[in-house]
Amino acid sequence: MPKQVKTYNKSDKPDNVVENENKVFLECEKVEEGLPKFLRGFFVYLKGNVLPATRLAYLRDILFFLEYLIAETDLTEAETPEQISLQEINRIQSIDVNLFLDYCRKYKVETEKTLYIYENSNKTLARKKSSLSVLFKYLYRDKLVDENITDGFDPIRVQKAGEKEIKALEDNEVMVMLDAVSTGEGLTKRERVYWEKTKKRDKAILILFLTYGLRLSELQQLNVSSFNFSRGEFIIYRKRGKESVMPMNQSVTMVVSDYIQNERPDDKKLDEENRDALFLSLQGRRMTGRQIRELVKKYTSIALKTSRKGGYSPHKLRATAATSLIGRGESIYDVAALLDHEQVTTTQLYAREKRNVRRQLVRDMEWELERTESQNNKQES
Repeated sequence: MPKQVKTYNKSDKPDNVVENENKVFLECEKVEEGLPKFLRGFFVYLKGNVLPATRLAYLRDILFFLEYLIAETDLTEAETPEQISLQEINRIQSIDVNLFLDYCRKYKVETEKTLYIYENSNKTLARKKSSLSVLFKYLYRDKLVDENITDGFDPIRVQKAGEKEIKALEDNEVMVMLDAVSTGEGLTKRERVYWEKTKKRDKAILILFLTYGLRLSELQQLNVSSFNFSRGEFIIYRKRGKESVMPMNQSVTMVVSDYIQNERPDDKKLDEENRDALFLSLQGRRMTGRQIRELVKKYTSIALKTSRKGGYSPHKLRATAATSLIGRGESIYDVAALLDHEQVTTTQLYAREKRNVRRQLVRDMEWELERTESQNNKQES
């Protein structure tokens, strides 16, 4: 039976934020236990140089690579990743890593009843390559291997952010979405049953995403105690645990207050763990990231007039906030500060000049309307 984990929080961060950080910390330690002991220095290096979530992703990639060596190659005689020796790692060449990356594009995992086929995008392959590059550079730097093999890793073409079409709601679509959450219009009969119990919560979630361009984790971690209504501000926790104080406008104050006062369950009905959580499920527990994601997809799908699966993710509401602010003439630097972009070039991707140019060009090429108008003119004459 697994031990119960208790957190003694002496920092200024809320308990739920610290507990989430601790979950990642413990998961990293769990993966490290299954890796060779000669990588202990590398574990320390990762802990001090990358974000916790990135550290976990790197460790999982490295574990998968070692499992691949055992199952798919004759490069090791080990039966478990932990047993792989430094001498065996030292014999690995660039070609071996390149073959692994090619294997990761599409591979099979077979159980007694099911054959699973996994396919990875170039973005995922690039991260796996990055994980192994960081590992082998560290091993070479600390003279644990004889050569730096990373220069021979095959390049992986990943679409640049600037090449992607930014997906965001138009202002009129935002209004359709807010009408849906306010009136229930566009919801199915079954969805309306739940909407009657959660409409104030749902609206508060959407308004916060649209106003501040919050990341999903930033919204999910919000507490009632995060809000100071007398000062008109609330606190969020960014990447690397950075605390940011956000000002509240009238719309945000109105919808969040309305939810807390008129819909959110009374604290006496909640267990201690969820008593301070702002956004609660119908079961009285802090909403999960998945629940919030599904909620956003539902309402955005109504705005987009598409299927529920075709709805947008919370990250696209972040893009909506950025494009709307820039479209209103706000400074890119100010928008970058609001969204917590480390580089203003990231914010510039949301500038909509190209989209507006395209829209104007297409607007001026109304072939069918011109054809119909021409026919009507002929008939009249």
